[in-house]
Amino acid sequence: MADAVTRRAAPLRAVIADDQALVRTGFGMILAADGIEVTAEAADGVEAVEAVRHTHPDVVLMDIRMPRMDGIEATRQILAEADPQNLRIIILTTYDLDHYVYAALTAGASGFLLKDVTPEHLVAAVRLVQSGDALLAPTITRRLIERFANREEPRPRAALHRTLTDLTPRELEVLRLLATGLSNAELADRLFLSPTTVKTHVGRILSKLSLRDRVQAVVLAYETGLISPNARDT
Repeated sequence: MADAVTRRAAPLRAVIADDQALVRTGFGMILAADGIEVTAEAADGVEAVEAVRHTHPDVVLMDIRMPRMDGIEATRQILAEADPQNLRIIILTTYDLDHYVYAALTAGASGFLLKDVTPEHLVAAVRLVQSGDALLAPTITRRLIERFANREEPRPRAALHRTLTDLTPRELEVLRLLATGLSNAELADRLFLSPTTVKTHVGRILSKLSLRDRVQAVVLAYETGLISPNARDT
């Protein structure tokens, strides 16, 4: 019990990986001012992987385009070694429809932010994604997935569909609506359920499908064909 209390009381820890020193410094100052500890900075993907190994952060802010190793490969390597339930990676990008972002999401990133994000949004996003309870920028993330989902190398569809058979009809319904960008509160209104019940359904979906968070659930919903690009939450 004492260990659990200590973990809850400890400050949120973050690594910032970007090849621009100004971005690292600026983001670091913003996070530190809100009580988030920056455990390390990295100028490329190789340094990012090493920083995570040695400092064990809760969240990594990861630039996509960096020398030596890009953010996509760094994301893959980090998540292959780290406990997926205790680490979240947020991709940093200049363009909201950068096709590399979709590749990073499929590699395991939990969301993305534009580099011109406001200080308030940056802090809120880091805290939000670390909780694993919400999808970052749902309308932009959904638009990104819609644009690129059918252009990437597909995973074996049969295996993905077998995965979905583990879900109950209600869980499939929740996943389908979740993938359109609805929040838990919106899901509750749509399905005439309590927010607590919706949260339970979402948690079971993530557990059954071995997914890190809602972003991964959205990606899977598109890849399996459960929801099609350009679908709307009707």
